[in-house]
Amino acid sequence: MKYNWQWGVYLQPATDGSGPWIQYLLVGLVWTLATALSAWVIALVIGSIVGTLRTTPMKWVVRIGNAYVEIFRNVPLLVQMFLWFFVMPELLPQQLGDAVKQMAPPWGSFLPAVLCLGLYTSVRVAEQVRAGIQSLPRGQMMAATALGLTMPQAYRFVVLPMAFRIILPPLTSEFLNIIKNSSVALTIGLLELTGRARAMQEFTFKVFEAFAAATVIYLLTNLIVVLLMRVLERKVRVPGFIGSAPTGGGH
Repeated sequence: MKYNWQWGVYLQPATDGSGPWIQYLLVGLVWTLATALSAWVIALVIGSIVGTLRTTPMKWVVRIGNAYVEIFRNVPLLVQMFLWFFVMPELLPQQLGDAVKQMAPPWGSFLPAVLCLGLYTSVRVAEQVRAGIQSLPRGQMMAATALGLTMPQAYRFVVLPMAFRIILPPLTSEFLNIIKNSSVALTIGLLELTGRARAMQEFTFKVFEAFAAATVIYLLTNLIVVLLMRVLERKVRVPGFIGSAPTGGGH
C-alpha cells in the first residue's frame, strides 16, 4: 500500500482553536484517564463489597450478589452505556432527571460514562475478589475467629489483605480494560481520546495519522500502568501464592 504520510498534520491548528492537533489529542487523553480513574474507584469499592459478600455464609446475601453480577455481566457495555445516557434520566424524579439532561458538556456525557463503566467493571472486580478469598486456606478464617475476631474483623484484618495481594495481577488487567473501554463513551458524545481522534480524521481527512497517534498514546499509557503495577506486585506479592508476573510476562 502506498500512502503519503503527513506527520506535520499534528502541528497544524485544530478547528476548535485550542492549539495544534497533537494538543487536542492529549486533552482527550486527560478525559480518558479522568473517566477511567473515576470509574475505577466505583468499580473497586462496589466490586470489593459484592465479592466479599458472595463468600459469606448468608445465602440470601450471596443470591443478591450473584444476581447483581449476572445482570451487569450479561448485558453488553454499549447497551448499558445507552441505558445510562438515554433511559436513566427518564426514570429519575422529573426535577432530577431534567437537571441531568441539562448538564453542560462534557459533564452530561462524563457522568453517565463513569457510572456505566464503574458498575460494568465492578462485577469483574467482584469475581476477582471472590476468587481471591476462596483461594485462601479455610484455616485462615478459622484461626482468625479462634483468636476472638468477629467475622467482619476477620475479613478486614486477615482475609481481605491477603486476597488483594493475590489478585493484584488480574486487577491490573481490569484497570487496563477500563482505560480501553472508556473509548465506548464516544458513542454518547464524550470527546475522550478515541472521540478526538475520530474528530481529527473528520476535519483533516487524515484517518491513518489520527488513529496512529491514538494507538501510540493508548499503548504508551497502558505500558506505563503495567510497569508501575509490576513494581507494586513485586513489593506486595505473597510467597507461595500467585505473585507478580515473571519478567517478560504480561497481563
